[in-house]
Amino acid sequence: MRLDTDILRLIADPLRARILELLATESLCTCHLVEETGAKQANISNHLRALRAAGLVDAEPCGKFTYYSLRPDALRAAAASLTELADRAERHPQARRPC
Repeated sequence: MRLDTDILRLIADPLRARILELLATESLCTCHLVEETGAKQANISNHLRALRAAGLVDAEPCGKFTYYSLRPDALRAAAASLTELADRAERHPQARRPC
């Protein structure tokens, strides 16, 4: 399993990380995310677009609003790649390549 650096780069952004934290407990629309984060609506929309494109967030239209929710399976996949990396390091704590 390889690390998905694109996903790691996305979730490393502080505002995107905050959006993911907020969506972990409930589905929210853009106006809620603006209120919770203090970020501008256009900024939130751009971040949501990136998170959706990466498969981390789903969107569900509801009247004139769109509610966003976290996709736990996508986060678990990213976490699994990090766990596998840590497991590999534990299996070979003293491994050293000769010069």
